[in-house]
Amino acid sequence: MIYHGNRFTLRPGVSEEDKQAALESLRNQGRAIPSVTSFVVGPDFGGEYEYGAVFVLTDLEGYEEYMNHPAHQHTDRIGLPLVETFMSFDITDDPDPETGAKIAEIHQRRYDTMPEIAGLVSDLGEYTGSAAPGKHGN
Repeated sequence: MIYHGNRFTLRPGVSEEDKQAALESLRNQGRAIPSVTSFVVGPDFGGEYEYGAVFVLTDLEGYEEYMNHPAHQHTDRIGLPLVETFMSFDITDDPDPETGAKIAEIHQRRYDTMPEIAGLVSDLGEYTGSAAPGKHGN
């Protein structure tokens, strides 16, 4: 299993309507992407971020489907321009020591084939975690 998470804080001045549309788009990823087995989207308590989302995926093939699905791309397009700080993380019980590198490769292939998405990620005020463009996060 892979638990893919995002934690984020919105830019000052984001309207309530835009915020709710982005959060609903995240929820739609959980409903629309076949490889997502469960998910949660909501306020992030106990840290420096306002919101978070976690998507549970069975394996790397499902992870790649999730990352490249049109529902995920839609969230990127409407949500990333609203985000000031963003971090992603992946937790897995896969015993393969190369899993982290394989996840980073999935992100890199996505950025290489979707320059618009890579640009949106690059425009974030701060991005840490699982594979910002040109980086290999831990």
